Amino acid sequence: MVQWMEAGHAAHFESYVRLAQVLGLRAEFSFTERRTRPPRPEDPVHAVMGEVLASRLSSHGLTIALDEPFQHYQVAGRADLLAWSMESRALLHIENRTRFPNLQEAFGSYNAKRTYLPRIIAERIGVTRFEQITHVMVALWSSEVLHSIRLHAASFRAVCPDPLETFECWWSRELPPGGRATSTLILFDPLAGGRRRQFVGLQEATSVKPRYRDYRHAAEALRGGNAIGSKVSWSGTPARESWSRSSSASRRRRPD
Repeated sequence: MVQWMEAGHAAHFESYVRLAQVLGLRAEFSFTERRTRPPRPEDPVHAVMGEVLASRLSSHGLTIALDEPFQHYQVAGRADLLAWSMESRALLHIENRTRFPNLQEAFGSYNAKRTYLPRIIAERIGVTRFEQITHVMVALWSSEVLHSIRLHAASFRAVCPDPLETFECWWSRELPPGGRATSTLILFDPLAGGRRRQFVGLQEATSVKPRYRDYRHAAEALRGGNAIGSKVSWSGTPARESWSRSSSASRRRRPD
C-alpha cells in the first residue's frame, strides 16, 4: 500500500493519516480549487511526424498508443508513440523531437522513459516482460537539428549509441530479434516520398544535407498543403519534381 501511494496513486484520507503516524510525521492537508492545466501549445510538425509513424507501424498489425501517460513514483510523463506485438513480446518506444532548445531536459525525459516505460507498459497490457525493446529518438531532418547534433555529437552518441538496423526492422514489417534494449537516433522527414529516403541514422548526420532549414520552414511546408511525398523548396513552398524529356518524348524522373 505504501508503494502504491508513493507511486502517485490516490488513497483514502485515513491511509495518509496512518502512514504519517507510522513514520512519526504530522499529516497536513490543504484544500484548493480544482484548476485545469493550460493546454499545451499546438505543434503541427510534431503531430504529422507521429501520424506518419503511426500509419506505417499500424499497417504492420502492431498495436499503437499515442501520447501514452505513465508514472513511476515522482517521475511522470507521456510517451509520444508506442508500438508493440503481444505475440513476440516486442516494444517500440518513439520520442519525437522537432528541435533541441534544452539538451539536458531532452535527454533527461528520454532516459526516464527508457528506464521506466517498458515495465509499466508490460504490466498495463498484461505481459510478464518484453523480450525485445527498441527506443528511438526521432528528430526532424532540419538544419537546426543537425547543428545541435554536430555541436554535441559525443552526447548524442552516448544517449543513442545503437545503429539504425533495429528501427529498420520495425519499419519494414520485420520484428527485430530479442536481446538487450537498444537506443537509436534517426533524422526523419515526414514529407518524404517516392525514392527519397524518409530517415537516416545518427552515423550519417555528419554528412547529410538538411531537408528543412528549421522548425518554421517545416511548419510552413505543412501549411502550404504539401502532400506526403512531395518535395519542399527552401522557401517553404512545394517544389515540383524535376522531369527531363528524352528524344522519344517520354518523361523520366531524375534520381535524387
